[in-house]
Amino acid sequence: MDGTLIGLVAFASVLLLLGLRVPIAFALAGVATIGTFLIFAMRTGVFMPDRAIRPTTSLVFSNSFDLIHSYDLSMIPLFVALGHIAYRAEITTKIYHAARVWLASVPGGVAMASVMGCGGFSAITGSSIACASTMGRICSPEMLSMGYDKRLATASVAAGGTLGSLIPPSVLFIIYGIFTETSISSLFLAGIIPGLISLLGFLLVIFVWVWRDPSAAPRFEGQITRAERMQAAWEAWPAVLLFVIIVGGIYGGFFTPTEAAAVCVSAAVIIGFAQRKLTFRALWESVRETCLQTTSIFLIAAGAKIFVAFIALTGVANDIVGFVTSADLSVLALLLAIAAIYLLLGMFLDPIGIMVLTLPLLVPLVESYGFNLIWFGVVVIKLLEIGLITPPVGLNVFVIAGVVGKEVPLDRIFSGILRFLTVDIIVLALIMAFPILSLLIPSSL
Repeated sequence: MDGTLIGLVAFASVLLLLGLRVPIAFALAGVATIGTFLIFAMRTGVFMPDRAIRPTTSLVFSNSFDLIHSYDLSMIPLFVALGHIAYRAEITTKIYHAARVWLASVPGGVAMASVMGCGGFSAITGSSIACASTMGRICSPEMLSMGYDKRLATASVAAGGTLGSLIPPSVLFIIYGIFTETSISSLFLAGIIPGLISLLGFLLVIFVWVWRDPSAAPRFEGQITRAERMQAAWEAWPAVLLFVIIVGGIYGGFFTPTEAAAVCVSAAVIIGFAQRKLTFRALWESVRETCLQTTSIFLIAAGAKIFVAFIALTGVANDIVGFVTSADLSVLALLLAIAAIYLLLGMFLDPIGIMVLTLPLLVPLVESYGFNLIWFGVVVIKLLEIGLITPPVGLNVFVIAGVVGKEVPLDRIFSGILRFLTVDIIVLALIMAFPILSLLIPSSL
C-alpha cells in the first residue's frame, strides 16, 4: 500500500508540476528520484535516508544511461536531421507545389494540395508540429491572399500537420517502440493505412465544405498545361525517393529504420547539393537545429525512463491491472476509458509528455487484456494526433495562429477544425473496430 500510495501521489505531483509549467523532463525525473528515495528509505518501516542514497542514484543513473546508449534511439536525430535538411533543400515543399499544380482546377484544390503537402512532408520529417509550422508559412498565407475562407485556409493546414504522427517515419512511434519494447519497423508499417485513411478523410472534408459553400474556395481562373503538370510531378522525385527508401527499404528487409534514416540523410544532402538548393550554411543550420531538438527529446525520454523504473518499483501498475480486472470491464469500455484519458490530456499537454506519462500504467493493463501492442500503438498515436487539434489547447492550431497572426482569430481556426476533428473520430473508431487496418502490412512481413 505504501508503494501504491507513493505512485499515485507521484502522478498527481507530475501533473501539478506540468500545470506550473515545469519542463516535463525535470518534472518526471525529479518526482521519480524523490519517490524512489522515499521507497528505499522506508523499506524497513523506519526512515533511514543514509541507506537510500546508493540504490536511488543507481536506479536513476543506470536507467538514463541505458536509454541514451540505446541503438534504436539513434534514429531520432537522424530523422530530425532529415526533416531539416529536406526542407532547406526544398525537397519537402516540392510535393505541395506538385499537388498545387495538379489540383489547380479542382474546387478547393489549394486546400487539398496543402493537406497532401502536409502528408508528404510528414512522410519525410516525422514531426507533426514541424509540419504545421513549415507548411503553415507556405500554404495558409497563399490561400488567404486568394480569398479562401479563413477557417478553411488555416484549419486544413493545422489538421494536415497531424499526419506526421501516423505516416512513417514518426518520432512518436519511435518513442512508443522503445518504451514498450515493440518492433519500430512494424509500428512504421502499421501507421501507413490509418495515415492514408486520415489523409483521404481530410480531402473529403474539403470537398464537401467547398461543395456546400462554393464561396469558401474561389475557382482558379488560369490554365495549367500538360507540360507544367509533368514538370511539377518530376520535380517531386526526391521526396518520393526518400519515402520509398524508408518504407520500401524497411518492408523489403533491406534496411532497419536506423539504417534507412542514415541512407536518407545522406541522399538528401547529395540531392540538395547536386540541385544547388542546399548550401554549407544551410547544412550547418540544419545540424544545429537537429542538436537542439534532439537534446529536448532525449531529456524527456531519459526522465520518462527513470519514471517508468520508479513506477515499476511502486507496484502501482499491477494494482491498477488488478483493480480493472476485478471490475470486469469490457474491451469496449476499456478502450473508451483510455480514449477519454488521452483526449482529456491532449487538451493540455504535448504528445510526447502524454505518452511517457501514461504508458507505464496502460501497457501492463492492455497486455492483461491480450491487446496487440502494435495495434494499440496506432490507437495511441491516433489519439495523440487528435489531441494536437483539440480545443482549448491544440498545439497545431496555436502554431498556425502564430503564423497567420491577427488576421485569423484563434476561435475562427478552431471552428474550422471541428469538421476535421469529426473525421478523426471516425477514423479512430475504424482503427479500434478493425485492427486489420493497422496489422495488415506488418503481418505480411
